Amino acid sequence: MSRLTLSIAVLFGLSLLVYLPTWMNETPQNANLQQENAHRPAYSAKNITTTLYDETGNIHHQVFARTMEHYDLLGFVTFTQPQYSIYAEQDQSPWKVSAEEGTLYNGNVIQLDKNVELTSDGPDEFIKSVKTEYIQLNLDTRQMVSDQPVTIQGIDYTIESNGLNANLRTKHYELIDHVQTTFAPKATVNN
Repeated sequence: MSRLTLSIAVLFGLSLLVYLPTWMNETPQNANLQQENAHRPAYSAKNITTTLYDETGNIHHQVFARTMEHYDLLGFVTFTQPQYSIYAEQDQSPWKVSAEEGTLYNGNVIQLDKNVELTSDGPDEFIKSVKTEYIQLNLDTRQMVSDQPVTIQGIDYTIESNGLNANLRTKHYELIDHVQTTFAPKATVNN
């Protein structure tokens, strides 16, 4: 090995020894700072109402929340006491959805927890309300899924199930592990 090659190798080794501690210290600090920032909301709001429109200018859905926190690095938004108005079709009455907690993920999927209730005032709706402790709802497709006990209320009936897979737009409802249905038609009065 020549003296020139040996000198270059020694200088490279010394440079590496001098800068190695600096490189080792920078990476964990940046990683720790980024991890700390991920657990803090990028912004938060109180008593907020947001209305989203589709590409034709019709209301897609509307949400009110007592508090809202947006976590950019984690990719979700949390809500306290969210109240959604979801329009399955523009000419129909909206579904009202409320819960104690909600988390909106990228891809317009919201997960609602604790005292979840969906109600419809539409005169043509077969289902008037759905109550459960957990439901996941895709705001684009209007598909909702729950693996928790569900109580479905109609005009003359109550259905209990241990889960639900439904689409508000197509009005296709599938019970998972049906428990009980109670049918109680209203009595008609003859004149």
